[in-house]
Amino acid sequence: MAGPEDMEVDAPETSTSQVKKSSSYELPWVEKYRPIVMEDIVGNAETVSRLAVFAKEGNVPNVIITGPPGTGKTTSILCLARALLGPSFKDAVLELNASNDRGIDVVRNKIKMFAQQKVTLPKGRHKIIILDEADSMTDGAQQALRRTMEIHSKTTRFALACNASDKIIEPIQSRCAVLRYSRLTDAQVLARLLEICKKESVSYTDDGLEAVIFTAQGDMRQGLNNLQSTFQGFGHVSSENVFKVCDEPHPLLIKDMLQHCVTGNIDQAYKVISHLWNMGYACEDIIGIIFRVCKTHNMPEYLKLEFIREIGYTHMRIAQGVTTLLQMSALLARLCKISSDPKKSQN
Repeated sequence: MAGPEDMEVDAPETSTSQVKKSSSYELPWVEKYRPIVMEDIVGNAETVSRLAVFAKEGNVPNVIITGPPGTGKTTSILCLARALLGPSFKDAVLELNASNDRGIDVVRNKIKMFAQQKVTLPKGRHKIIILDEADSMTDGAQQALRRTMEIHSKTTRFALACNASDKIIEPIQSRCAVLRYSRLTDAQVLARLLEICKKESVSYTDDGLEAVIFTAQGDMRQGLNNLQSTFQGFGHVSSENVFKVCDEPHPLLIKDMLQHCVTGNIDQAYKVISHLWNMGYACEDIIGIIFRVCKTHNMPEYLKLEFIREIGYTHMRIAQGVTTLLQMSALLARLCKISSDPKKSQN
């Protein structure tokens, strides 16, 4: 009978220690280090400076911010709203995300009701309605929105964030200033990662941060999530740990495979692709990493262009559903054939 009693006594101690340990990680770093003011936003300096001018002068047009995910679109709009409205931020800002229902009824009721509300604001300031992932709104909702934008232009400004501006109807585009965001550079992501590593006392190696940047592909949100996941999972950020967490084929393996293709060694190249296949990686993942590694691989320019063309054709076939080891092996055979006949590929 002593055994179960001991177990009952031990159980709460373990759980409290776990709670204490996890209490410092209660907030994701993406939210913890989200910029509050314009000056803290990383990348897209020219576009952010235009928003800073809007914030300073107070005369803000309706805006559409478009660009890839994780580049700071929503953060920029929130920083702009804080700079414009100050203490009135909570009362004068309505934020609707793609997770909310944003059909035609919401535009007619919720958005219209908010636009009609009276809020005491500083002179020359307007209420702001933020529509995140605006490209996922239905056509009907967008048609209803364009009229609302006109009717309430004296009191309300609209800020739309989206990944693809072409999915927003032209009448709305013509009523807005369109700001385009691009992917962040590796140097910009690295600077932010180093800053956060210092604040969080993260143990890392240079190749570990390099791996985080490689997996992020210019997406700051992805980079921070991968950094936090690796650190909390392994306690140390090394390239091996990062690729375990992200579950991507290791670029060094792909690099070796491409080098074997450059030298025309099909047997060694096939060993690598077979190894990756047996590890359970999907064709889409492998071909994506092959393309990204090939772009930076040290080989003659004409050869690189031929390689990228063949990789592109194979990616197209994989996208059409032909996801077999034979398809990947055929790619290696074609790459080896190109490198073994350089005169033909130069022509």
